[in-house]
Amino acid sequence: QLQLVESGGGLVQPGGSLKLSCAASGFTLGSYHIGWFRQAPGKEREGVSCVRWESGSTYYADSVKDRFTISRDSAKNTVYLQMNNLKPEDTAVYYCATKPSPFDLCSLTTRYDFWGQGTQVTVSS
Repeated sequence: QLQLVESGGGLVQPGGSLKLSCAASGFTLGSYHIGWFRQAPGKEREGVSCVRWESGSTYYADSVKDRFTISRDSAKNTVYLQMNNLKPEDTAVYYCATKPSPFDLCSLTTRYDFWGQGTQVTVSS
């Protein structure tokens, strides 16, 4: 059974860092896109970053570019989101999601098929 499990969220002060993990089980990522999304209270879900598993090509939303880094570990079937210089506006529940795709360039605006349960990130002093 396909499953995505996020971890690594928590409370951090502005300017701090967190590293989120998304562990995939029940399938091998292969020709998949993996995306990180977030949703703050009262706001729509927002795409943050994505990666194509095979090639490692990445994409970032402008709001996180130069602060967040997405990476993958094939041995662990896990995708990471390193978040640096966190701001209060980064506070949200963060979700990872995946979908099979033949395209090298991933997108944050297309439909993703499988979702994790989310992990809370709170940036506050």
